[in-house]
Amino acid sequence: MSVQAVPHELTIDSLQQGYRARAFTPQEVMEAVILRAERDREMNIWITPPSLENLAPYLERLQELEPAEHPLWGIPFAVKDNIAVAGWPVTAACPAYAFTPQEHAGVVARLVSAGAIPVGKTNLDQFATGLVGTRSPYGDTHNALLPELISGGSSSGSAVAVARGQAAFALGTDTAGSGRVPAALNRLVGYKPAVGAWPLSGVVPACRSIDCVNVFAHHIQDAAVADSILRGRDPDDPFSVDRPLGRAASPQVWLLPKGPLSFYGPFAHEYEQAWERTRDLLQLHFAVEEMDISLLQEAAALLYEGPLVAERWSDLGDFVEGQSGEVFPVTEKILRTGAKAEFSAADLFQAQHRLAEIKHIIAKALSGAVLLLPTCGGTWSRAQVQQDPIGTNNQMGLYTNHCNLLDLSAVAVPSVDAGPQLPFGVTLFSVPEEEGQLTAAAAQFRSLVEVVTVAVCGLHMRGFALEPQMTGLGAVFLEESRTSPTYELYRLPTVPPKPGLVRVAEGGASIAVELWSMPQSSLGAFTAGIPGPLGIGKIELDDGRVVSGFICEAYGTEGAVNLTEYGGWRKAMDMAKA
Repeated sequence: MSVQAVPHELTIDSLQQGYRARAFTPQEVMEAVILRAERDREMNIWITPPSLENLAPYLERLQELEPAEHPLWGIPFAVKDNIAVAGWPVTAACPAYAFTPQEHAGVVARLVSAGAIPVGKTNLDQFATGLVGTRSPYGDTHNALLPELISGGSSSGSAVAVARGQAAFALGTDTAGSGRVPAALNRLVGYKPAVGAWPLSGVVPACRSIDCVNVFAHHIQDAAVADSILRGRDPDDPFSVDRPLGRAASPQVWLLPKGPLSFYGPFAHEYEQAWERTRDLLQLHFAVEEMDISLLQEAAALLYEGPLVAERWSDLGDFVEGQSGEVFPVTEKILRTGAKAEFSAADLFQAQHRLAEIKHIIAKALSGAVLLLPTCGGTWSRAQVQQDPIGTNNQMGLYTNHCNLLDLSAVAVPSVDAGPQLPFGVTLFSVPEEEGQLTAAAAQFRSLVEVVTVAVCGLHMRGFALEPQMTGLGAVFLEESRTSPTYELYRLPTVPPKPGLVRVAEGGASIAVELWSMPQSSLGAFTAGIPGPLGIGKIELDDGRVVSGFICEAYGTEGAVNLTEYGGWRKAMDMAKA
């Protein structure tokens, strides 16, 4: 048993299997989490980082619990630092606001009762006000994949902790998208239940009437396990209601937005292409209808541009007024919009009445269906957000702000990548009475878009005759690369000539290849169309990665021309033309 045996991607299933096989202990899992948190210290993930001192009481308690009776026995989870863990400070990313609760928040108490272990408190946009992950005195939380990009907010640290192997799942909060945007930007699942379905006691409010606790995880199955423990009315929580999950059935219809969508940021083109590939896959495999989403956008505008924003000020106004200089300037500016004198009580009621009308229309449209939208229309570098903190943040909520106002359930899931280490995510929405279908729909969607990296070395590369085969199967070019120096390349005696890549024991070279991302669902059809002596096998790259790719059986090189000296098919063909 050792810390090294702990898997990098922590999931409930992988940890439970490891515990059963005695591959590692909960103590070693927590030690691995602490080491990883220290490794990533400069990424500003934690406010109260994992420590053996804080974790010791929970590890000792495990000895008294029977694993078979506690479904989350020994499972580490992270907690956004606006959610109470008994004896640990709550800061809401504002040191002057900090206090130490004596009791767990309702959601934390339920998870701990199931045997789970809170490992630390994560960074966030101050007072959960923001969708970028850069509004914290504890530093910008870096994106888990490309650190120069934003991590998303406000639940930034919770998402990155899961993505970086420091928790199996994490709690965030979601008012306008804070539990979904970070999932999309860090290639995670972000599950947001119906308003009131999980307790809110012990959570610092943003907009108390529509706040939700959410969970981040690698897989929808882990989010479903968390939901099974967290769902249910809390008699001590006035905002908690009994909202049964409903029947777990596949949706009858998948709804897509009608007309073109808006994309933004330095990768707007890549995001738009990823969205189009996602639409194409859905239309190919599911019953799809289009829906006008203008009412969603009208509802979203009510959250920050109308009198409803006063709810934020009602909870935090006294603190902001009494602690001048302690709140981030951009955060204070947003909060103070809730104190605008021009909004009257009549304005508030008018907004609520219009919202009720929109909610009624949308509920009818979503009956028996799920609506699928991009989670984000783009992303930004952290430097760009610092230059325009309000404009960039506003655009991040384009497809998320409507959700809680309209009392919708939602799950954000990864789709096809927009580029190398650049995730693109979508969100599935349902009415609360049919929330059970979200898990089934998310699983169906993920099986459709899960991808495999394929290395091609000849006619399937860009600009060659069989490139349309790749794009027709939904494959996307990722990057140019090279094999390890253990291969030979041949021009096979076929019509037209094809390349043959052969691994050799000695005398090989590094051969140029292209890496493409292909949907897992397309790989079988792709492989079936490859004639012998070619096939799909494992190829070792010069950076140590092993990917699927074209290989040639040794017998196929009889009568073939050795092109190894050219270092790749493209250069060999260019030389032949010369």
